[in-house]
Amino acid sequence: MYVGRDMTELSMMSKADWTDKELAYFHKNLQQIAPYLNSEGVTIHREIILEIENRGGFKSEASYEHGSQIHYD
Repeated sequence: MYVGRDMTELSMMSKADWTDKELAYFHKNLQQIAPYLNSEGVTIHREIILEIENRGGFKSEASYEHGSQIHYD
């Protein structure tokens, strides 16, 4: 279960100030409901994707201390 700031709080701040976990969580959720998003939702999702790309993506190599994906729960 996601424990963190909700979209109401996050929408009032720059995507650059979001954590990786917040970006990953909302990207996955918006991706799953993409066919049902209105133009505002599509714009928000596109901004999240651009911020993830600006950070170099989320792919990382797994180690003994962490996996290769961001876990937000």
